[in-house]
Amino acid sequence: MEIMMRPIGVIHSPFTEKDQTPIQSVRSQVIGLVEVYPEFADGLKDIEDLSHIHLLYIFHASSGYSLHVKPFLDDLEHGIFATRYPYRPNPIGISTVRLITRQENMLTIEGVDVLDGTPLLDIKPYVPDFDLRTEDVRVGWYETRSKK
Repeated sequence: MEIMMRPIGVIHSPFTEKDQTPIQSVRSQVIGLVEVYPEFADGLKDIEDLSHIHLLYIFHASSGYSLHVKPFLDDLEHGIFATRYPYRPNPIGISTVRLITRQENMLTIEGVDVLDGTPLLDIKPYVPDFDLRTEDVRVGWYETRSKK
């Protein structure tokens, strides 16, 4: 099966090198800009009422992958699907960011953690009733990792 996707926009950030980007959006207070292409701008209706959004994007500067990786926050190898490592079979990333403002097809966000020019695949609302899990949560290796 072949799956075809095309970007709905682009994420702008001050980061031009991979080693500049924060490890996760929750560790970033950096301001960025999400540019939604004009043909998709009508889909932004009511987005300004949200405080946070999920951005799904392509790790466009990543190539290749390994099924075992040493994540940024541990010294041991783990399976790629137990990590958020960017070199993946399908290089799809996700960040949850704070939405500051909307001006037409441009969203100002806080918590950007991607390279400038990152292709945006989708935007979804952050809804605590759907997204927040507080009971019976296990985080595997992350909980017992060697602290870096």
